[in-house]
Amino acid sequence: MGDMSNSEFYAKNQRNEGNHAAGFGCSLMELRSLMEMRGTEAVVKLQEDYGGVEGLCTRLKTSPTEGLAGVQGDLDKRKEIFGKNLIPPKKPKTFLQLVWEALQDVTLIILEVAALVSLGLSFYHPPGESSGESCGSAKGAVEGEGEAEAGWIEGAAILLSVVCVVLVTAFNDWSKEKQFRGLQSRIEQEQKFQVVRGSQVIQLPVADILVGDIAQIKYGDLLPADGVLIQGNDLKIDESSLTGESDHVKKSADKDPMLLSGTHVMEGSGRMVVTAVGVNSQTGIIFTLLGAGVEEEEKKEKKVKKQDGAAAMEMQPLKSAEGGEEEKERKKVSIPKKEKSVLQGKLTKLAVQIGKAGLLMSAITVIILVLYFVIDAFIVQKRPWLPECTPIYIQYFVKFFIIGVTVLVVAVPEGLPLAVTISLAYSVKKMMKDNNLVRHLDACETMGNATAICSDKTGTLTTNRMTAVQCYVADVHYKEIPEPGVLPPKSLDLLVNSISINSAYTSKILPPDKECGLPKQVGNKTECGLLGLVLDLKRDYQPIRNQIPEEKLYKVYTFNSVRKSMSTVVKLPDGSFRMYSKGASEIVLKKCNHILNEVGEPRLFRPRDKDEMVKKVIEPMACDGLRTICVAYRDFPSDPEPIWDDENNILSDLTAISIVGIEDPVRPEVPDAIMKCQRAGITVRMVTGDNINTARAIAIKCGIIHPGEDFLCIDGKEFNRRIRNEKGEVEQERIDKVWPKLRVLARSSPTDKHTLVKGIIDSTMVEQRQVVAVTGDGTNDGPALKKADVGFAMGIAGTDVAKEASDIILTDDNFSSIVKAVMWGRNVYDSISKFLQFQLTVNVVAVIVAFTGACVTQDSPLKAVQMLWVNLIMDTFASLALATEPPTEALLKRRPYGRNKPLISSTMTKNILGHAVYQLIIIFILLFIGEKIFDIDSGRNAPLHAPPSEHYTVIFNAFVMMQLFNEINARKIHGERNVFEGIFRNPIFCTIVLGTFGVQIIIVQFGGKPFSCQPLDIEKWMWCVFLGMGELLWGQVMATIPNSKLRFLRRAGQLSQKDELPEEDLNEENEEIDHAERELRRGQILWFRGLNRIQTQIEVVNTFKSGTSFQGAGALRRQSSTTSQNQDVTNVSSPSHVSLSNALSSPTSAAAAAAAAPSTGQC
Repeated sequence: MGDMSNSEFYAKNQRNEGNHAAGFGCSLMELRSLMEMRGTEAVVKLQEDYGGVEGLCTRLKTSPTEGLAGVQGDLDKRKEIFGKNLIPPKKPKTFLQLVWEALQDVTLIILEVAALVSLGLSFYHPPGESSGESCGSAKGAVEGEGEAEAGWIEGAAILLSVVCVVLVTAFNDWSKEKQFRGLQSRIEQEQKFQVVRGSQVIQLPVADILVGDIAQIKYGDLLPADGVLIQGNDLKIDESSLTGESDHVKKSADKDPMLLSGTHVMEGSGRMVVTAVGVNSQTGIIFTLLGAGVEEEEKKEKKVKKQDGAAAMEMQPLKSAEGGEEEKERKKVSIPKKEKSVLQGKLTKLAVQIGKAGLLMSAITVIILVLYFVIDAFIVQKRPWLPECTPIYIQYFVKFFIIGVTVLVVAVPEGLPLAVTISLAYSVKKMMKDNNLVRHLDACETMGNATAICSDKTGTLTTNRMTAVQCYVADVHYKEIPEPGVLPPKSLDLLVNSISINSAYTSKILPPDKECGLPKQVGNKTECGLLGLVLDLKRDYQPIRNQIPEEKLYKVYTFNSVRKSMSTVVKLPDGSFRMYSKGASEIVLKKCNHILNEVGEPRLFRPRDKDEMVKKVIEPMACDGLRTICVAYRDFPSDPEPIWDDENNILSDLTAISIVGIEDPVRPEVPDAIMKCQRAGITVRMVTGDNINTARAIAIKCGIIHPGEDFLCIDGKEFNRRIRNEKGEVEQERIDKVWPKLRVLARSSPTDKHTLVKGIIDSTMVEQRQVVAVTGDGTNDGPALKKADVGFAMGIAGTDVAKEASDIILTDDNFSSIVKAVMWGRNVYDSISKFLQFQLTVNVVAVIVAFTGACVTQDSPLKAVQMLWVNLIMDTFASLALATEPPTEALLKRRPYGRNKPLISSTMTKNILGHAVYQLIIIFILLFIGEKIFDIDSGRNAPLHAPPSEHYTVIFNAFVMMQLFNEINARKIHGERNVFEGIFRNPIFCTIVLGTFGVQIIIVQFGGKPFSCQPLDIEKWMWCVFLGMGELLWGQVMATIPNSKLRFLRRAGQLSQKDELPEEDLNEENEEIDHAERELRRGQILWFRGLNRIQTQIEVVNTFKSGTSFQGAGALRRQSSTTSQNQDVTNVSSPSHVSLSNALSSPTSAAAAAAAAPSTGQC
């Protein structure tokens, strides 16, 4: 059913319209049109047509309290009639499409054309014998009979090797796409939602939600389907993903009950009945319009198109009146400008530089060859240009051109982007095992450069298993939970009622899964700690909740970061009201004017008493690392009824019942992980909403701060006092005075967290720009997660909004997984460096050999096909071999590289140049006196279609052998001596080296004419291998030369230094043009090849940045990322299509950003 195309789907629904959707009281189309209503219009329509929400539930055969019965037959029927909650994904590209794309490569096209011309000309035989002699011997010797026939082989061989390169590229792209889809579906499977079925609250995968389900929604959720609110408490929704309006919309059952898929719950909680899923939900309709569904739609039923259009027209009220402006604004917001990742920037720059150099060298090679030939033939030998000789001369020119293009092919390191992709993809796959689910590919590499981590406390550094261990009740501070008999009955009843009622009913304590295990905590962990206290006092919270079910709660002020408390109002039997309140102890105590005394009666609670309470109770608890919660209540008369919206007056004049100290123990593995971070040059800062004393105590236990060190532990209020000027504006100079020593920021709001992250990133006081990682789990952590270089969301405790804004999801919420991410990130960087060291040596040598050979002997010693083979092993296979080295602990023993450090260090430059010198000496000796050493015929100055010479085969073979052994040298880039260390831990590397060796034997012995090879005897083979092994010895010599002796290399090492962009260029509005684009515009199209691939990589990564706006947020949003991925990666879609999809999909990702700007105050 899920695979059904939309058109069939609609056709089927049309058939169902007649019999009112097979027994349900409303059809799919009725529900769809109902969901397009807003506000009071919707309330009226519900009332008139359906008899309110209850009537709608009755028609959908569901119960507002117990949900669907969960009978399989009923569920299947609902699936068939109302659809599944998923949008059919766009088909992935076929292998042939990818092959076609790989063929678009400019350099390859040039090679193909040259090969075809060469092929065509080789079949042309000039008439008459004489002409052959007069023009065919431009180069001394005359062709033999058989060889003239073999002229076509070179052209064919070039075409064949082009086919090889194309297939390898296409296969890599295909496997990459497959991996992305795998990642996508993994992220989707992670997302579950709470629904009520058969009166049980269960977690259901988003794709299994059906029309008629009763979904429980709470703060931080991303709604998976459209629905109508049955009952809500203080519910506020961020609908900017659909409307672009950043203000939060208040929802209530009597004023505006319509909830739409893809929108975020920013505050409150409630229950809704699901009315539209998948392609019929509002987000689904948008995707269908975008063609994200099955594409046959356009071909098949035009009628359906019209219907869809109508649906879209009716949706117009969603957009604000100033549509055009809104759209522009939204586009601006929707591209969260993160700077290019460090590696991308450096690689783009490097590719541009190498491309230019290669282009120059190849152009010079061609010009020299042509000039030399023309001068030699027409001036020195004074030959006339004969018309019948033209094809032969052209053949020479084509040969020179092929040599030039080959130099370019070898010069451009198109293996670079491949190495990056392989390395990142390999890391991402392995990181899953280390509990890191990477959503944006480049986050993995950025993490290796991290210099600061701002971490939450609860759940990340601690176990997030809250237990109440101390309490202050009835004027006594109990260091252990007291027996219930000791407490005054009145205080005990108030305490138990307050905790049971004034907490989310989704928070529960369930019996342990295993025998002797700890009870299972479900829902908010702090509330579970308090419910645990109720159980410890030998009471039960469930009967109290049954007595006052959720719908009977009169008013709920849900917890948010501004209130830092939660309050619930209930109506007592006599008509009066009682409000129970709980929250951060110093905040709730400030609002208390009374406190229960030793017999449970309220007594006055003066400011003096409050100060004493803080000193004697709260601070000692906090210094033990406990989180302190104050539980209080207030009674209101029934007449006149209080004005509930006047929050400040309602939440005052409270009576304190108790103060509870809740323990959340530090995770056992955290202190060790933090020590590793500090050793690796990464500063760990704790940013928490907890009391400063609690935070300090935990920070000491974790090892974030050590007694006696010079550091800052401050709370949000003090932090803001220090960083803001008289006008209340944040000043960078002030932040710069605070952040270097800051280790703990307590009682911080999400805005403080964002300010701190932004302040550290924008700081210019240290010469390296800081790279900041942030962890977050709450909805309002979104802006900070987006601003950070790498945002980590919690997989277990994190809200959907936080996951949406993040780059990496920690599936176990554990800080030590972040350390693993650092290790993998550094490994990626090192893998790329290893590959570069190897690749550039090959490039330098191949280009110089081809260039010099061409200038001196009018022919490149390494033929086009041989060069393409070298290119294949050096690029594709070497990138596989070197990019899959597993990480080691040693990576954490050095400081981060930083943004300004050149990609090619002075050690690497020394190695590249050193090995190039060795290889060039060997090759030139072989080229100019090789025939004397081995006593064979010279291969120099051979005629046009001469047979392959043994001389040049030895050069080719020795060259490849040297590369193979140098590949082993390239495994170490920090000047280590033992290059074999850990080589067997990487089976891929061993396989590739041995495999390449095997194929080389086949090419030399049996390659013949296509590869320009003459079989060699065992002695020459031994010499080639011996010369190759010399690389290992030479590597040891290079390791002995200290870098300080090679001052001149310092500049060379700066080859690819990333141009740091001035800060103002990085403002959100300014879109920087990367170097690649700037160069392309100058029309230097030949090095387009390497660049094209790198751009593809960057676009893939950027797609993941902008395109995954809906990603990770369940079935409904699974399309946008895939569509935009496909569009961005290939650049084949029309621009209007892309902008439309981005405009419609990005606001989700921008939701947090949009919300952050105007509403940081209330976040």
